[in-house]
Amino acid sequence: MKIEVDKEVCCAAGMCALTAPEVFDQDEADGTVMLLEPAPAAQHHAAAREAAELCPSGAITVNDDGG
Repeated sequence: MKIEVDKEVCCAAGMCALTAPEVFDQDEADGTVMLLEPAPAAQHHAAAREAAELCPSGAITVNDDGG
């Protein structure tokens, strides 16, 4: 799995950090998404997918072919 984020699209809702805190955080300056693990361990895949689905701005892309 490979994850990418688009900080320009992010609306700083924080759902990603709440849903998958091992993978995402929020920038202290503006609240936008920070990607902590672009290739998370298998035990975090489900939470990362859920975070991407919950993102109101669609700023998170999950590619399951990324490793």
